[in-house]
Amino acid sequence: MKREAIEGIIEDLRAGRPVQLSVEEFPAFSEEASEGDPHIGPEALARIAASLTAADLPTFERALAAMDEGDLAWIGFKVVYDAEAAQANVDNEVTKKYGEQGSADGQDMVFFCNDAKEIVSPREPSPRDIFQMKDVTRGPSMHNDQFDGLTWASEPLFGKVRVWLLGASDVAVELARLADHVGFRVVAVDYDPAFLNDERFPTAERILLHGGDFHELQNMPARPEDYVCVLTRGHMFDPQSCIWALENSVHYVGMMGCAGKNETVRDLVLAAGITQEDWERVKRPIGLKFGAKTPAELAIAIVAELIDVRYRGRYSEEARRRHEASLGR
Repeated sequence: MKREAIEGIIEDLRAGRPVQLSVEEFPAFSEEASEGDPHIGPEALARIAASLTAADLPTFERALAAMDEGDLAWIGFKVVYDAEAAQANVDNEVTKKYGEQGSADGQDMVFFCNDAKEIVSPREPSPRDIFQMKDVTRGPSMHNDQFDGLTWASEPLFGKVRVWLLGASDVAVELARLADHVGFRVVAVDYDPAFLNDERFPTAERILLHGGDFHELQNMPARPEDYVCVLTRGHMFDPQSCIWALENSVHYVGMMGCAGKNETVRDLVLAAGITQEDWERVKRPIGLKFGAKTPAELAIAIVAELIDVRYRGRYSEEARRRHEASLGR
């Protein structure tokens, strides 16, 4: 989400002007994201926008501050499609108990929630609302249709992690789809348009190199927070890819391949001036270990590892310990 979008909403609310919320900034309400869900879509977003008043200012002001602070935070939406049912929800035999009150009211609402579970909203939520407001901001939403009469959505106020897929291999094709689906920004790189094209990588940013090799990679800067997956076809350009990732000090770099091939790549990488210490940063083979063999299976193993790396980077050891304890593991 762009900072300018939140600033524009704040300006309109302060001036008493009607607020416009676009599906470009709130894609959870897009036709693509809401396909098959009759309760969330562009019409619901327009209805919520029309309901915003000056009472919503603190929510968006807190969101703006969170963006400036780089906080793990979300703008959340309570979407009511049956007011009576939403307020009538009561505890059941299985879930945690929240009392005899359902939702606090039968109205749509926009709220702020961060990872510290700080909530800012224009109206006082009920205990059951608070439970869902915290839950819906779990990257990006969990249990949003748990109770009758209402549903929930959220949009993160922080940027996506950029993942470079170096090589337009069949594994990269599968990985691009999965990584996009779980919230990464995917950049696919190759020199052959027969492999790097819209049909194979419809959701990824594509960078087509020239010259029939990966030499142009040296002209493209990566950021320290980026992830790099070395997946070049035939492994021909694995050494160049690893050198580029290590010289750019990316947060994570993993390489696909067997032990023998990887040792050959190691020799070539060290001969280029990379230290053994830096080489040890390359995860090899890339992906979690659970017997994956096919391109689709390997992509699942890799994206699972990327999710774990992102999780460990965003949350402290203590926060992870509490999360694991809450799951009983």
